[in-house]
Amino acid sequence: MSDTDGKKPLGLGGTPRSGQVKQSFSHGRTKSVVVETKRKRVVVPTKPGAVPGSTGGSTNLGDPSKRPAGISDAEMERRLSALRAAKAREAEDAERRASDERQREEDRQRRRSEIEAKEREEREREAAKLAKAQEEERAARAAAEAKIAAAVQRKADVLGTRPRQPAQPEPKAAEPVASATPATTAPRSAPGEEAAPRTQNLGANKPPLGQRKTDREREERDRGNKAKGTDDARRAGKLTLSAALDGEGGRTRSLAAMKRKQEKARQKAMGFGQKPEKQVRDVQLPETIVVSELANRMAERAADVVKALMKMGMMVTMNQAIDADTAELVIEEFGHKAVRVSDSDVEQVIDSVQDKSGDLLPRPPIVTIMGHVDHGKTSLLDAIRKANVVSGEAGGITQHIGAYQVMTENGSLISFLDTPGHAAFTSMRARGANVTDIVILVVAADDAVMPQTIEAIHHAKAAKVPMIVAINKIDKHDANPQKVRTDLLQHEVVVEAMSGDVQDVEVSAKTGKGLDNLLEAIALQAELLELKANPNRAASGAVIEAKLDVGRGPVATVLVQNGTLRRGDIFVVGEQWGKVRALLNDKGERVEEAGPSVPVEVLGLNGTPEAGDVLNVVETEAQAREIATYREKAAKDKRAAAGAATTLEQLMAKAKADADVSELPVIVKADVQGSSEAIVQALEKVGNDEVRVRILHYGVGAITDTDVGLAEATGAPIIGFNVRANASARQSAHQKGVEIRYYSIIYDLVDDIKAAASGLLKAEVRETFIGYAKILEVFNVSNIGKVAGCLITEGVARRSAGVRLLRDNVVIHEGTLKTLKRFKDEVKEVQSGQECGMAFENYSDVRPNDVIEIFEREEVQRSLA
Repeated sequence: MSDTDGKKPLGLGGTPRSGQVKQSFSHGRTKSVVVETKRKRVVVPTKPGAVPGSTGGSTNLGDPSKRPAGISDAEMERRLSALRAAKAREAEDAERRASDERQREEDRQRRRSEIEAKEREEREREAAKLAKAQEEERAARAAAEAKIAAAVQRKADVLGTRPRQPAQPEPKAAEPVASATPATTAPRSAPGEEAAPRTQNLGANKPPLGQRKTDREREERDRGNKAKGTDDARRAGKLTLSAALDGEGGRTRSLAAMKRKQEKARQKAMGFGQKPEKQVRDVQLPETIVVSELANRMAERAADVVKALMKMGMMVTMNQAIDADTAELVIEEFGHKAVRVSDSDVEQVIDSVQDKSGDLLPRPPIVTIMGHVDHGKTSLLDAIRKANVVSGEAGGITQHIGAYQVMTENGSLISFLDTPGHAAFTSMRARGANVTDIVILVVAADDAVMPQTIEAIHHAKAAKVPMIVAINKIDKHDANPQKVRTDLLQHEVVVEAMSGDVQDVEVSAKTGKGLDNLLEAIALQAELLELKANPNRAASGAVIEAKLDVGRGPVATVLVQNGTLRRGDIFVVGEQWGKVRALLNDKGERVEEAGPSVPVEVLGLNGTPEAGDVLNVVETEAQAREIATYREKAAKDKRAAAGAATTLEQLMAKAKADADVSELPVIVKADVQGSSEAIVQALEKVGNDEVRVRILHYGVGAITDTDVGLAEATGAPIIGFNVRANASARQSAHQKGVEIRYYSIIYDLVDDIKAAASGLLKAEVRETFIGYAKILEVFNVSNIGKVAGCLITEGVARRSAGVRLLRDNVVIHEGTLKTLKRFKDEVKEVQSGQECGMAFENYSDVRPNDVIEIFEREEVQRSLA
């Protein structure tokens, strides 16, 4: 078996161009390496358009013997076609790139030419300015020399001598405008100074004696280069040894500094980079102001204001407040004017604007429906609206103020406000009367004038609003409209049927009778009032109702009175502010704007306002936030001042009076602001001198864990009116044993609270007389004491009854019987005409002929009326 096993040894054999290379290493070591030299490939040029490897035949498919195995003619043709298409695309791409490059080069050339043209114009402008300045300087210098010559001439004339002619300046060669600067002009002799003789300047151009020859040659060479204009522009700003020795020791600008100077000059010529003039501002200065706000109003940096205050000796930060006097000093130091204002001046931006008569346009009337409960106010409005609102009210009564807009058959709009008739909603009806134009007083023909009807008449008269009496329910068999008209006379309401000036209309909400006459009466009254408003101004309106919606947040029902409220407006209402996120009309549809006399729901408040607050549109959020903050602070200060106004004696008297008064604490949560306000007013009237209801907290929205925590700490029940507790609050109330009561009708709520408060009243003790007894004799009995032998003269004597001992008709003792005996036996009762023995509890001073009055006590549970 051989070493090779029939296999070829590895190597480079068989290559015709092999050789050896000798490598040399350190210490004289060498090594021979066999290398292979590859033959250089020679590419033979072919005809244009021919494919490499193809023959000159008609097929152009190449030699089949040299073609890869398995490649047919069709496949070869496809490959060659793809190759030709790729080459064509490459040629097109190259041509396109060349075209783009040419276009870019042309754009660069054009921009470069434009920049050069601008720079050329700038240089020419600067040169013209410099030439003009030199000309003016030359003219001024000539005028000064003429004045000097005239003065010398006058002096010579006075002295009688001939003046010496001043040396004429040698004409200088014209210098380039760009290099002619005041620093390079030759110094002139001072005024009045005689010119030096020309002979003194003969050696001015000669070098100093001590100067070396090489230095002189260098200076001559430099002067020659400058004269020939061969100075390299790039080295003009370089500092060289000759320049340093030639100058006065100053250092010239660098090339970068020269570029910066040119750039500044270019920007200055184009109007950029110029420092604006300082503006003097009128800074509104309240009683106290924060440093950062002061800097903002002056348009200065807060750090500069803090620095100015530190120079005055006040170490403050930008978040600290300073008084008005110090702020005024700072304002004057910065060059501004201080305008003193009070805190209440922030509301000047919402002062009512006096509208011009030409800007006023007709607006729909605002009609408020008032009357006693269950007289058919909402049903009447339903008949007008052709809707069914009363079915949605709990118990068939209206709990909230509703705002609707109705289109009549003749195309006119009327805005209706439906106010509740229950006595608890007196304040809500008062707000309705304050924003209305016409009041419709609904009186049931079968019930006549009732207490809430009288209240509605008072509200309408207080607001000085015209009334229209709608006598409802005339379809009933016991209806008596004439009695209604007669009863109204007692309250100074004289209808037209009784020769008065108040319109009256007989209507039926059930059958629709008289509704057209009612709408005609409203239209007639509105026409007499000539209602107008300016829709092209900032909106203002009144909040009819407000509530906290779970999904939408605080929602306010606003009746626009002036201007147009648009989506996106920034407004302030009471102590709250916001930006109108959405507007919804009375049908729940989203609208973009609401004009005068249009009721809308406004979304976008930061809190729930009070019903009756006024909404005003302002320009910026800062103004709205500032006004709301001021109002909140003013309300807080007012409450604090009211609490601080009481004296110590008054506090002690109140504490002593409250010690005998039992309180029922409650927490009230309602669905809308008006309902919560009405409930609180109703509950505050519940009670007497012995017991009262204390409202710990009331608000709008669902019952939360915070309410449950407050109820647990105070032991108060939670009253929910048309709201419910959330899941966590329900679980927490169940665990802590907090009582939550839900109501949807205010009658039931007030009655339950009255019943609960009645349980805190002390029971009334009533005495019932049952008999008299006369003491005949007094006996001493062991283990008992003195026992009176008595005769029952009237009534009956019982052992559990109370007794009074009368001596000469004066009460000596009041107590209870210790024992009642008939002969030797203890008995419960002794009838009239019988004798018995009596002994008193803890009392023994009894005498014959004393009278014993016998009575029983009975506790009677009281209740609040």
